[in-house]
Amino acid sequence: MSSSETEIQEKRSVSSIELGDTGNNAVATDIPNFDKAPDGGLRAWLVTAGACCVFFSALGFSNAFGVFEEYYLSHQLKDHSPDEVAWIGSLAVFLQFLSGNIGGPLFDRFGAWVLRPAAVLYVFAIMMTSLCKEYWQFMLAQGVLLGSVMGFLQFPAMAAVSQFFDKKRAAALGIVVSGSSIGGVVIPIALSKMLNGSSIGFGWSVRVIGFIIIPLLGFACVAITTRLPPRTSKLFLWKAFKEPKFVLLTSALFFMILGAFTPIFYMPTYAVSRGMEPTLASYLLAIINASSTFGRVIPGILADKFGRLNIFAFGGFITGIVILCWDKAETTAALVVYSIATGFSSGTIISGCSAAFTECPEDPRDLGSYIGMGMGVSSFAALIGPPVSGVLVSKYEGYSQVSIWSGVTVLFGSIIVLAAKASTSKGILGRI
Repeated sequence: MSSSETEIQEKRSVSSIELGDTGNNAVATDIPNFDKAPDGGLRAWLVTAGACCVFFSALGFSNAFGVFEEYYLSHQLKDHSPDEVAWIGSLAVFLQFLSGNIGGPLFDRFGAWVLRPAAVLYVFAIMMTSLCKEYWQFMLAQGVLLGSVMGFLQFPAMAAVSQFFDKKRAAALGIVVSGSSIGGVVIPIALSKMLNGSSIGFGWSVRVIGFIIIPLLGFACVAITTRLPPRTSKLFLWKAFKEPKFVLLTSALFFMILGAFTPIFYMPTYAVSRGMEPTLASYLLAIINASSTFGRVIPGILADKFGRLNIFAFGGFITGIVILCWDKAETTAALVVYSIATGFSSGTIISGCSAAFTECPEDPRDLGSYIGMGMGVSSFAALIGPPVSGVLVSKYEGYSQVSIWSGVTVLFGSIIVLAAKASTSKGILGRI
């Protein structure tokens, strides 16, 4: 055996040992020995900034649907019920996570180029929304097209950032996801001012938001690059669904999504029922989004130190407790404080789950697939949760039952995260 062949074999052996596989038939020998993630540097932070712009543009716009719904019900869709209009936003949220089943694997297989056509289609969907007048037009443009394209932006962005960070990965992903919180403050307020406080009308109000998003996504398409070569294996990694840790984390996220976003959907309605002025009640969503910025960054920093699954489980536990206390916020001051607590605690779930899923793949080139497929399968909870909560509110004419239902489901999700920890070699008490 030549010296060069010996060096290659030694590198493969080291890679196998690092991955915890020392058997004779180690699968890890098929995994290239890549350099360690830089955990910083100009290129890494440019990718992070680009991904943050993606989340500002995508989830930030999605978080403005409450403004759209209020406007639709008094203008273009005034002949439709609130439930029918709400389905536009619910479908978009569902599809933006479901499409991650394809967006994540496409990134792993073909690289960052998948962002470019997605960015063009996303802006196109916004411009088409500005032209809509009928219910089916809004459903197709804002519900189906806009929602589907988001998954081809968000999940490749998260996977690209994960390639450049290892020890600081959760913190970096927290910064990325905080872009959606900032967008969730800026876009709804700007859109509301243009729709209700100016004479430019619906079409140009939406187009202005689209023109703001164009340079942000343009920067993202240039800044987001890959550190690792694309994998050459199959597009979908069905083997992931045979791994206990991945399946348990996916199940945990499903139950957390089932209940965690109920207060965000119904907070303004609940506040009005407690006597708050409707104008002030509409600003509670901005307060939730603003506080969730810190709820996505700070737990991310802590996750790198104390373990990503630990913080994910802890975040779910705190969120469940906060939701159980929902019906006790009765005064205006209490509702403002509760909105801050809700935003901070629920912010840990999206950033926490994305960091937790990065613990699953052995090959770093599979990060996009694991994040996309895990969050994609869990997205069915976004389609189930709001209607169930709405039925509970209508049936019991109050919010005690819906707070118990939502809080318990989130707490159950955090317990499943502990089960995922127990399935690892470090056990339930390990720092992972």
